[in-house]
Amino acid sequence: MITNIGTQTIETERLILRRFEYSDIDSALRNWIGDEKTQWDYGEPCYSTAEEVRELFDTKYIVSYSKPDYYRWAVIERDTLECIGQIAFFTLDSNNNHGEIEYVIGPAFQGREYATEITKAVISFGFDKINLHRIEIDCRTENTASQRVIEKCGLTFEGIFRDFFWRKDHYEGRKVYSILKKDWIASNRD
Repeated sequence: MITNIGTQTIETERLILRRFEYSDIDSALRNWIGDEKTQWDYGEPCYSTAEEVRELFDTKYIVSYSKPDYYRWAVIERDTLECIGQIAFFTLDSNNNHGEIEYVIGPAFQGREYATEITKAVISFGFDKINLHRIEIDCRTENTASQRVIEKCGLTFEGIFRDFFWRKDHYEGRKVYSILKKDWIASNRD
């Protein structure tokens, strides 16, 4: 059974995962949410003004922290205190103890293994704190960088949903990966 405790701060060696704050608007806009290619790859709209980001925070992110089953973290780089991305359990299935993770890291911060670091931390949180049985991460078939992150985190490839996403002028498949709690525990024993 899922134990919903809401978004709580998670610290890794180089990053802090915490609730979004209004003070994150400028760095989020500068580092990722205002970058058209990053948001296109992430599958979310691009925001061009601080007012648009504030509205997103007001209507979706910050307002939702009052719900105990809401899990969305701002990714903060420890050295700079910049908001460089986000990660979330964007779906939770409490009937089957299953969660699905999504993440994005701004382009200037990619290639540093940050996505792997945050994903492992959130997987651990999901199994240890929320008591999930299964965690899933999906990505577009053409997103090879995300596929590498998912594989580094120990998830098992399950298959492809063919022609799942319409991408301006073509369909693209959705690759499905998952990890079970027992497999996570076994792979993280010392």
